[in-house]
Amino acid sequence: MEQQRGSRSFPERKGQKRKLEEGPPAEDPQISPSTTTDAAPHAALLSEVAAQVSVLNSAFSWKESDRAAAKRAAQVLSELAKNGEHQSPIASLFFGFLLSLSDLRCSADDLVSVIVDGGAVPALTTHLQPPPYCEGDLAQKPFEHEVEKGSAFALGLLAIKPEYQNLIVDKGALPHLVDLLKRSKDSSTSRALNSVIRRAADAITNLAHENSSIKTRVRLEGGIPPLVELLEYSDSKVQRAAAGALRTLAFKNDDNKNLIVECNALPTLILMLGSEDAAIHYEAVGVIGNLVHSSPNIKKEVISSGALQPVIGLLSSCCPESQREAALLLGQFASTDSDCKVHIVQRGAVRPLIEMLQSADVQLKEMSAFALGRLAQDSHNQAGIAHSGGLEPLLKLLSSRNGSLQHNAAFALYGLADNEDNVSGFIRVGGVQKLQDEEFIVQATKDCVSKTLKRLEEKIHGRVLRHLLYQMRISEKSIQRRVALALAHFCSPEDQRTVFIDENGICLLTGLELLLGLLGSTNTKQQLDGAAALYRLANKSMALSPVDAAPPSPTQRVYLGEQYVNSATLSDVTFLVEGRRFYAHRICLLASSDAFRAMFDGGYREKDARDIEIPNIKWEVFELMMRFIYTGSVDITIEISQDLLRAADQYLLEGLKRLCEYTIAQDITLENIGSMYDLSEAFHAMSLRQACILFILEHFEKLSSMHGQNELVQRTIPEIREYFCRALTKSTTNLQSLRL
Repeated sequence: MEQQRGSRSFPERKGQKRKLEEGPPAEDPQISPSTTTDAAPHAALLSEVAAQVSVLNSAFSWKESDRAAAKRAAQVLSELAKNGEHQSPIASLFFGFLLSLSDLRCSADDLVSVIVDGGAVPALTTHLQPPPYCEGDLAQKPFEHEVEKGSAFALGLLAIKPEYQNLIVDKGALPHLVDLLKRSKDSSTSRALNSVIRRAADAITNLAHENSSIKTRVRLEGGIPPLVELLEYSDSKVQRAAAGALRTLAFKNDDNKNLIVECNALPTLILMLGSEDAAIHYEAVGVIGNLVHSSPNIKKEVISSGALQPVIGLLSSCCPESQREAALLLGQFASTDSDCKVHIVQRGAVRPLIEMLQSADVQLKEMSAFALGRLAQDSHNQAGIAHSGGLEPLLKLLSSRNGSLQHNAAFALYGLADNEDNVSGFIRVGGVQKLQDEEFIVQATKDCVSKTLKRLEEKIHGRVLRHLLYQMRISEKSIQRRVALALAHFCSPEDQRTVFIDENGICLLTGLELLLGLLGSTNTKQQLDGAAALYRLANKSMALSPVDAAPPSPTQRVYLGEQYVNSATLSDVTFLVEGRRFYAHRICLLASSDAFRAMFDGGYREKDARDIEIPNIKWEVFELMMRFIYTGSVDITIEISQDLLRAADQYLLEGLKRLCEYTIAQDITLENIGSMYDLSEAFHAMSLRQACILFILEHFEKLSSMHGQNELVQRTIPEIREYFCRALTKSTTNLQSLRL
């Protein structure tokens, strides 16, 4: 987050446009005779640059005519460099004349390159200093400061292109620019003096922009002390320009930071924070922000110097840029220590920061979320931020498609979730669903949200749980549903029965009924939320997990073994299946199920029969069924599983039936879920029905978009109710047994 200050710390191109608009008053540039209608535009521009450079090279004297010519030449070069959005009317006419000769139009970058290639840099650098005084020159200095001002302005414009910054410095511009800053000591104040100082500061700003070596060279040339002194200059534009230069020089340069502080800039910068001029307090807060960035000692000194309250005051400024910088600075202050976080909140920062969250300015929202995120890491502040209305706007920002804004909001919510008093608020405003449903851009945000949900889950017990149960009983329906949804995801298995069914094992007027109501809603989003919550509730219950392993076979009294399967040895009964004989043994069959026991011990005709015909069962199915009876285990393929289930149900072989249900459950798909559920009902296959219910809940979103499947969901709701009531009761009983 702090790294982002770098992209806004300097006078950006946006900020530079403000400076261009304040350029020297437009005068009629003296167009060289070399500019004719017969020349091509590019050649005309080259010719014009060469003419103006020639003037500068030949007019370095105190003669009034030379000074006037040099002033005009610097202005023409400035207007050329400014070719873009902001031109004076005369400059527009000038460029219209040059460029009307061809459809080819030069970009601003092309023009700057033409100017530099034409030798303008050394010529302009020469005119940053006064010409030598010769015998016979007038005592009065014509156009004093104005030629230097125009030259500084033109060089500052050329320095906007990073590739020319070092060239300008290498040609010796820096010492002269620093000398221009010092003219405030040697001359009486005038408009021209103010302008030349301001243009020198602006040029230094542009030269040092994102150029670490030039920042260092400015310090070595002695540029920082005069800039600090200019913070107290009488002209507000000069103050602003000096602050802008210091802001640039301070960014990512510890030596410059330390020197600025040693020059006693902090008291003046802090006073500037209270200026009525928005441009001044914007630059001042920017300087302070860059001074404290990654510099804990300076940060402490800034706070001890009394910067905290003025910075908080800027949160209510009419200048969005100052608000943004102030919020960012408070976020940096808040990383110092816990006491500082508390002091920021006590001094009234929370409400304006929350108001900024609702601004249309994305960067303003980003910085306020950043500050609140830092403040929310202190336990004393968490409840206060939520109570002041911070939860809902922070949750809304999770929908932003700006990755930094989204992450800052998520980090702030992570801090607020650490306080038990905020859990109910999170749930009441739909925060849990927002955290679960939103799409997050970067992995760091996803991780932060996961940790936030985990924090909320860890607090769902004791006082918090009692409060939520109270809300689920007395609040309006929408809040009751939000509470039920949250508890389905968060409450512990031992609390599930308390939350979702009553003491008698029924679910009327409880959390389960609220979830089932969502599932039966006509609102698709409510249906999806209800299904997801019920599936989560099922998975958290110890007794409710999908059928993920074949059930063990029940213990039988007699297993004769594989060698007796369809063996005539000691056989005392024969079954006729599809015209084929299958040899069996009554003792084994009597021990296997009540169906065979009734067949051989009851009043049926099969009791004494030697051969018993078995209709409606295929040989392969019957053979597998008998193999299970003789051995207690059998390999079941999906192709034969349903026929074998029917046989197992007919002959009351519960162990075999559960094995068949397990195999069938592995084959449940979106396309066959309806027939699978019908199969479970037809044969009272409870394990298969459980698997169908869990499949429906897990894949509800896809099922809901398929034709006819919504009817299946509505048909299963009564069974889902009974299923959860049984399972939650069993789960609670199991937990109590484990404790014992």
